[in-house]
Amino acid sequence: MSATGLASTAEANTPPLVELLSAASYAAGRYLAEARRAVAERVTVDGRISNASLDREQRAAHGFAWIATTVTAIEKSTAWARRLDEAGRLGGMEALALRIGIGEYFSQLIGGLPMSQNEIARPMDLGVEAAAERLARDHHVDLLIRGGNTAENRAALVQGFQAGGGIAEDFGDETLDMIRGQFRRFADERIIPQAQKWHLENALIPDEVVAEMAELGVFGVSIDPDHGGLGLGKVAMCIVTEELSRGWIAAGSLGTRSEIAAELISLAGTYAQKAQWLPGVASGAVLPTAVFTEPDTGSDLGNLATRAARNAAGDWEVFGSKTWITHASRSDLMTLLVRTKPDVKGHSGLSMLLAPKPRGTEADPFPAAGMSGSEVEVLGYRGMREYELSFDGFAAPADGLLGGVEGEGFRQLMRTFESARIQTAARAVGVARRAFEFGLDYAMTRRQFARPIIEFPRVSDKLALMAAEIAMARELTYFAAREKDKGRRCDVEAGMAKLLAARVAWSNADTSLQIHGGNGYALEFEISRVLCDARILNIFEGAGEIQAQVIARGLLAGSN
Repeated sequence: MSATGLASTAEANTPPLVELLSAASYAAGRYLAEARRAVAERVTVDGRISNASLDREQRAAHGFAWIATTVTAIEKSTAWARRLDEAGRLGGMEALALRIGIGEYFSQLIGGLPMSQNEIARPMDLGVEAAAERLARDHHVDLLIRGGNTAENRAALVQGFQAGGGIAEDFGDETLDMIRGQFRRFADERIIPQAQKWHLENALIPDEVVAEMAELGVFGVSIDPDHGGLGLGKVAMCIVTEELSRGWIAAGSLGTRSEIAAELISLAGTYAQKAQWLPGVASGAVLPTAVFTEPDTGSDLGNLATRAARNAAGDWEVFGSKTWITHASRSDLMTLLVRTKPDVKGHSGLSMLLAPKPRGTEADPFPAAGMSGSEVEVLGYRGMREYELSFDGFAAPADGLLGGVEGEGFRQLMRTFESARIQTAARAVGVARRAFEFGLDYAMTRRQFARPIIEFPRVSDKLALMAAEIAMARELTYFAAREKDKGRRCDVEAGMAKLLAARVAWSNADTSLQIHGGNGYALEFEISRVLCDARILNIFEGAGEIQAQVIARGLLAGSN
């Protein structure tokens, strides 16, 4: 069956799929431009974005961010369809997923976008009702809505999965496809069989598994080969993270610590700091942890209070508290954001320290003098553990000031947020994929009323949209990674990828648990773990509200 003839409800004169998607994407771009103008008028004063207006109009601004994210997901999914078509690889299941996902997203653009479970961004919130009506009347958009997310298409897509089919994940690039295959096998063989046990025991990922990950190059994917890394870039990083997170989010997240530290040191470190730390991080001999957040500041880093001052010997002494510090006990190096200029308020008084510490043990998790910690017990995202840390004269070396310059810590950190958020989006895609796999398997094997529950339309409908949204979130994530690999600023693109992928991960996990029914609520069923793991994705590395603010400000500032 041809890829362009699968939508049984589509009109007979429907153009070829790629042509249809391209025309509809163009219409979506026009709608986005109108939304941008409408919101810019609300938040611009004397030609500049007004912070007070942006706060007052937060609902409209964040609704605009969701429109921009949705339109970009449509555009990048269309580009994926075009690449597949040009390579002769646009098959039936890809075409169905595109019709379902993009058709649904157009319906949401017109009727209302879910920013959360109880916050729907509707055109009237932005004052663009007329523009939404024009979008709905566009011939190609109308064809996609009527012939996209239909019962027939959803059933056909799920039947394809039942028959053993799947949606293309390969790049047509030998290196990238080899990386996916290698890490999928590793996750299947070394992570998935033990993930639930480790989760329930709140156990650290075993040292031998960490060592195997190091041998595969997990911790040096993006580090320059001159410093012992693979130098493969952010797309490769996304593939590694996605596949490991599909096994267990902790496995995918372990590399994030190294990614953040390596990027900080690579971008801002002195030659000596790079030579001292990057080879160890790349090999896995040095496990870093990011020590930024404080109990009373959260995302408001400008009010960070932990301080550091030089002692008589020239070393740094640290005083204060940090919280939500991942993998703090077993780490060897802290990237520690502190205030070194007590008389300078806000971000300009902050500096970044490279602070080595001894690895802890179960019996003595924090053996360093002047440093103590207590575990924060959490629902999910286990395997590395979360801690609150206290510093009372903890010593950091004199040459530990990143880049050798005070007052640059916040700016140094901001340069790494793009990669961290792209990687978090990749983690979300992996979690969303695992939730779908659990839901599909359970629906095919669980029988009720003398038949598999996958034969009930509201079960198969759930699975169809789960699969379609995974594909769209993945393409948006890869787009952000490609932009980063080009050396471009991509805070908006990274924010979009994280915003959408985190929503898809949570939606898929919740939906998959619903498919499991009461069994999904039992700890013996792994979907219970995936649900807990998925929930954190919309919070860390900048909550969804923060991502929406970043996206809105970035795009609206460019409209003046």
